[in-house]
Amino acid sequence: MGTTLARLLEVFEELWPVSGAEDWDAAGLVSGAVTDSVSRVLLTVDVTSEIITEAIEGEFDLVLAHHPFLMRGVTTLSAETAKGSTISRAIKSSVAIYAAHTNADIVADGVSDTMAKRLGLVDLEPLAGKPGSDVGHGRIGKLLNPATLGSLARHIATVLPSTATGVRVAGDYEQQINRVALCAGAGDSFMKQALDAKVDVFITSDLRHHVVQDARESAILNSGAPAVIDVSHWAAEWLWLDVAAAQLASRFPNIQFVVSHIRTDPWDFVVTQ
Repeated sequence: MGTTLARLLEVFEELWPVSGAEDWDAAGLVSGAVTDSVSRVLLTVDVTSEIITEAIEGEFDLVLAHHPFLMRGVTTLSAETAKGSTISRAIKSSVAIYAAHTNADIVADGVSDTMAKRLGLVDLEPLAGKPGSDVGHGRIGKLLNPATLGSLARHIATVLPSTATGVRVAGDYEQQINRVALCAGAGDSFMKQALDAKVDVFITSDLRHHVVQDARESAILNSGAPAVIDVSHWAAEWLWLDVAAAQLASRFPNIQFVVSHIRTDPWDFVVTQ
C-alpha cells in the first residue's frame, strides 16, 4: 500500500513551503506525475547517477533530495550528457525526483536547526531571520557546557559522517566557546551576521580563503572571536535526512522512507605533507 505523489506533495508543502525558498532556488518537483503511486521513498542530499542506481535497484518510487537536480539552466537533457543520462534513467524506471532546498533550510526541524540540535546547542534562534521567529537561515545557540575550540571541533567530527576533508578550524585551539552560530551548507554569505552576533565561533561549509582571512583579521580586533570552522557541505546537510524521514513516516505509516548512506560528498581523499 502507498499513496499518490500528489498527497505526498501536499505534506511536503506543509513541512517545507516552497514559498520559503530563495528566488534563485529550484525547489519542488523535478520529474514525475502527481498521479504516480508511491510506496518507497529514498532520501538523499544530492541526486547522482549512483543514487538513481540505488533507487532503481531498491524499487523506490521517489527520490527526495535536498539539492535541486536542475539548479542551473541546461540546454539539453540528452542521454549523452551527465544530467540527461541520470534523469533519463530515472524517468524510464518511473522514479520521481523532488527537491526541498532553501525552503527546508529555514524551518524548525529543518537543515540548520537539525545540525544545531545534533551538536547540542540550546536556546536556538535564526542567524538571519525575523526577530522572534523560529524561521530563518542558520542558527545561533549556546553550548550547555562551554568547551575549547579544539574539543568542539573534535565533537563535531564525531557527530558528522566521515569525509575526506574532515573538520577545518581557524582559531586558537584553547579558545573558550559558549555562543555558536552555524549554517548547514554553504554559509559564507552569513559571515557578517555571525560577526554582528558576536558569537565565539561560526560553523559552515565551502568557505573561501579571503572570506575566512577577513573574518580572522576582524577577530583580532575582538579578542579572537569568532573562530571559524569549515565542515563538509554534504555531511552537515545529511543529518537532516533522518529528521525528514521520521516526520514523513509519522504521516504515512504505510510508506517506507529510507535514508541513503551513499556519500555524495565529491572529495575522495586528501594528501598532506
